[in-house]
Amino acid sequence: MPFVDTNIFIRYLTKDDPAKAQACFELFQQAAANQVALTTTEAVITEVVYVLSSQKTYGLARADVRARLYPLLSVSGLRLPHRQTYLRALDLYTLYPLDFEDAVIVAQMERQKINELYSYDQGFDRVASLTRHEP
Repeated sequence: MPFVDTNIFIRYLTKDDPAKAQACFELFQQAAANQVALTTTEAVITEVVYVLSSQKTYGLARADVRARLYPLLSVSGLRLPHRQTYLRALDLYTLYPLDFEDAVIVAQMERQKINELYSYDQGFDRVASLTRHEP
């Protein structure tokens, strides 16, 4: 099962190189039709969100990042461990002013039915369902 790296997602989602974007589109179409099975990791998805939202690169709004990436992560031929956690993290990323990494933490906590965490990051205080503690 071939692995999909960050730059394949970026070329597809931004279309900044038309020839590469078309090739990536065709690859993801094959995965959607279950003609090819692909895999990636959480680290790649986190990097994709970072690159798309970074003011130094594409500077996309959170809602735009979600709108572009969510359907792609839902492709049946793309294997992503804990897919639902990452889809939920994209939702949280648009709802709260959290870094995507923190949105992933909240999504993982929800999946595990955990509502307390130890952190010095006060951004977690914005999520009403969580209680943050400092040691």
